[in-house]
Amino acid sequence: MIIQQLIVGTMAVCCYLISCEETKIAAVIDPGGNEEQILAAAKAKGLSIKYIINTHGHADHDCGNGVIKAATGAKIIIHAKDAEFFARPDVKEYFSVLGLPASPPADQTVNDGDVITIGKVKLTVIHTPGHTPGGICLYSAPNLFTGDTLFVGGVGRTDFPGGDTATLMHSLRHKLLTLPHETKIWPGHGYGGDSSTLAKEAKSNPYLNGDF
Repeated sequence: MIIQQLIVGTMAVCCYLISCEETKIAAVIDPGGNEEQILAAAKAKGLSIKYIINTHGHADHDCGNGVIKAATGAKIIIHAKDAEFFARPDVKEYFSVLGLPASPPADQTVNDGDVITIGKVKLTVIHTPGHTPGGICLYSAPNLFTGDTLFVGGVGRTDFPGGDTATLMHSLRHKLLTLPHETKIWPGHGYGGDSSTLAKEAKSNPYLNGDF
């Protein structure tokens, strides 16, 4: 698997262009803006974007879905619970204040344990609710794309609609900290750094309290 991290949009989202080295099939994780930059990066490497995967439904992570889909025909994938939650009129109205383009409806929803196949690359869906009801991380050993579930030195906020602190802590301890220590973390924002490992986060992240 080839990984290219791009910092995009007005909220500095860590977007990932991941691809199969052999087949050149690619997926974009969280296209939160700068769509032409993302498309140009794929073109420069001769990649064919087949999937757009959202780690969760917040607009800063999915506002580029429409442009990328229109340009490539890629399928939009999100967890079933976020597809349902972010379709609610009251939730749409709340997040509309961000002023970001709305995503088209998902073409495919996933659940915990599902596998997304990108050429010969396989991403396992880990449902990690707490930041949003359908937040997910994507695992292909040794790499873990954590969205806004886990940052370098921090975690996603839980004060927006659909967030819950106790649920997020459960996701961190019972879903992520069960993975191998050497797992490499690729976060949804680079607030504390653009990558880390589970071992480093378990030791130094104040929200994890040295748990491993």
